[in-house]
Amino acid sequence: MVEIGSFIKLQRTKKEMTQGELAKGIVSLSYLSKIENKKTDASPEIIQLLCTRLGIQLKDGFDASIQEKCKQWYNMLFEVNDKEEIITTYNELQEIMDTNLTDSLLMFEIHKIRYYLILGKLDKALVKINELNEMADSFDNLHKYYWYKFRGNYNSASGFFSQAMQLYKLAEEKSNRIDIEVKEIADLQYTIAITHSKLRNTLEVIEYAEKALDIYMKEYNFFRCAQSHIVLGISYRRIKMYEKAIKNYNLARHLGELNKDKQIIQLTNLNLGYLSSAKGDSKDAIHYYLQVVDDPEVEQNARLTSLTALIKEYYSINEIERTKEMIKKGFELIGTKDVEKHKVHYYVLNTYSYAINEQNNQFEKIVINELIPYLTNHKDYANIVVYANMLGNHFEELGKYKESVKYYKLANLTYEELVNL
Repeated sequence: MVEIGSFIKLQRTKKEMTQGELAKGIVSLSYLSKIENKKTDASPEIIQLLCTRLGIQLKDGFDASIQEKCKQWYNMLFEVNDKEEIITTYNELQEIMDTNLTDSLLMFEIHKIRYYLILGKLDKALVKINELNEMADSFDNLHKYYWYKFRGNYNSASGFFSQAMQLYKLAEEKSNRIDIEVKEIADLQYTIAITHSKLRNTLEVIEYAEKALDIYMKEYNFFRCAQSHIVLGISYRRIKMYEKAIKNYNLARHLGELNKDKQIIQLTNLNLGYLSSAKGDSKDAIHYYLQVVDDPEVEQNARLTSLTALIKEYYSINEIERTKEMIKKGFELIGTKDVEKHKVHYYVLNTYSYAINEQNNQFEKIVINELIPYLTNHKDYANIVVYANMLGNHFEELGKYKESVKYYKLANLTYEELVNL
């Protein structure tokens, strides 16, 4: 049986019962505390009385029907299926778990971290992490694998990629000690590749993306193959191996077209835009960005990402009227309800709007007090260079040379840090 004391504590807190309410007439308060903190082994009779008061049945060992339903739900989370179906199945499982204490409960609780992340509820994911942390020392290697992986997912979603990488490497180490499906191994390798990409560890990206790609090809998982090719393309672009980058992007686009997957096709176009811009070919960059921006079937964030890239491109070649058009389109796409969700895009749109309209005070305020701190917090060094240089140029034009030097220096130091990553 799982660590019973930890689960009594878990169920008690979920039901918002105090220790006194649970212990009354069964055991002393201090003895319940010892049970919950695994400092003593209570008799089966006492455990049964506590479980009865909690309204749960104590089941011994393996329960095939519960485990099978859990497995179905875990697979939904792995593939990120229809959210309504995920929520419905979760509610059904939660009802079972609320009245049964089984060996499936711990894995179910750990998978809740992933569940909350899929729903975009980072605050609830953190509460679950803190809740489970108290019993983490009782986890076996399989539990620890998912514990590390999903905590890594949480840190990635929060923009803390260094911490995420440490957790993913711990999960990788545990994966060598357990029997897991090959698709799970590939998923971890792909996730590590993505995280290395966020950290600009280019050679490591290539290593892990190729490992994942090898498995995805054998499994005929064309969607994941396409994603791996895009990640490889990004890495080759960063080290200026443009032909290899284009080859990977074209392979990704081909797979996207075979599967009629608009998201993959347009993600490829976005990255071909970045590549063209890096090569100084604004005409091609604009062409690729517009493909994404003008496609209503593409998800909102991808369109906004392409749109802000397009704004930078138009602004850099002094196409001011086109820049204004794209800024207006960006604000319309975000609307009034999604500002917090797309905060960085909102900052960028305002930055260029203020710059074009020579609203100097607003421009300085948003870039210095909002945008650069946001980028710093998320370790987005490439964009810190862009906007620090933009500020430097702005102050230079105003004759504020001391401020100008300050931000040119920030851009140079950040670029050096970016190169050394």
